[in-house]
Amino acid sequence: MKKSICLYFQVHQPTRLRLYRFFDIGKDSHYYDDFANRTILRRVADRCYLPMNAQLLEMIKAGKGKFKLAFSISGSFIEQCERHCPEVIDSFRALAQTGCVEFLSETYYHSLASLSSATEFKHQVLKHKALIEETFGVTPVTFRNTELIYSDAIGAAVYEMGFKTMLTEGAKHVMGWRTPNYVYSGAKAPKLKLLLRNAPLSDDIAFRFSDRSWNNWPLTSEKYVSWLQAAEGEIINLFMDYETFGEHQKAESGIFDFVKCLPAAVAAAGDFEFVTPKEAAKKHASVGALDVPDPISWADEERDLSAWLGNELQNDAFSKVNSLNEKLGILNDQQLWSDFGHLQESDHFYYMCTKFFSDGAVHKYFNPYDTPYEAFINYMNVLSDFSIRVEDALKTSGTKAVEEDRIVVVKPKNVPGRGKRK
Repeated sequence: MKKSICLYFQVHQPTRLRLYRFFDIGKDSHYYDDFANRTILRRVADRCYLPMNAQLLEMIKAGKGKFKLAFSISGSFIEQCERHCPEVIDSFRALAQTGCVEFLSETYYHSLASLSSATEFKHQVLKHKALIEETFGVTPVTFRNTELIYSDAIGAAVYEMGFKTMLTEGAKHVMGWRTPNYVYSGAKAPKLKLLLRNAPLSDDIAFRFSDRSWNNWPLTSEKYVSWLQAAEGEIINLFMDYETFGEHQKAESGIFDFVKCLPAAVAAAGDFEFVTPKEAAKKHASVGALDVPDPISWADEERDLSAWLGNELQNDAFSKVNSLNEKLGILNDQQLWSDFGHLQESDHFYYMCTKFFSDGAVHKYFNPYDTPYEAFINYMNVLSDFSIRVEDALKTSGTKAVEEDRIVVVKPKNVPGRGKRK
């Protein structure tokens, strides 16, 4: 049996907040930097999404069913594309129609809901699943959590939602002597199969490809396939941000040519075949359970949650936004639910990270703020206004109930229309 190569790309753009000052609170409830969101999306579409999708489509057609890959695309990304770059969605639809691309399920807002609320987590997953079905005509059967965040408890919750396969990180402190190049199973959900990212081989493309100081530069497809051949195991999972191609690694670095030549180099070696996550889980049996009592992720050297919840600023902001969940559950306000979802995007907390050493450069590259403290202040100003809107809506809702001379008691899961909020 040939070994497997599983290619997976994360596609997401955050809903960036505008500069929101203290004096805007209670006066202006438009929170988003529309110009930045539109401009950045357009730029990345031209550099990455459109040319890479076109190239992948050609590769799939040339491969006649042998070249396969997977995407997870956040709801926030799809919303932005529908507003500013609908042609990007069309290019993903063309890939979906080939039958060689698997679209994964995730949280709608690329959020940390799996760490805060079981109800909100499930809601966002089901909402995202419905969006993928509507947009691409396929039903997701594999799950990847935001930033590959996983724990035994999260895995069990994902399995209960009907997913049999999940992606996560092959974190060294969890793996120990084991290799990520096998399929594993969940400790609390034995029937949940886990595909683990091979971090070194993924990062050779995502981070080191254009680094001329790297002792393996330049990286050719033949050289890379030789590394795949040397790797122990049954499957090599190459997971990375889709923006790697053309945005993080510029076109002039040769990244597009590298990807274009990869299938031919793999075929020449004769040792591997490309599979989607769904196919990988069907092809390979689990070699054992993976115990992950504390959450892991694919971020930074620690592979934990410290990129988003590693300091007091982040934890304070995270706690305050999630404290509004119960109050919102009483309301049936589509706009409030939409803003609440976007305020949960993990990117906002990532911008507040205070790491200045090993991973500081990476955080700085992705951060639109000069300092994490500016990110925190801006976010909390927005959250203050949002909280006022929630309180005002609750008062209005209470007044209506009194006028109708009846008592209204509504649990979050029973709120009409909540499942349709966008």
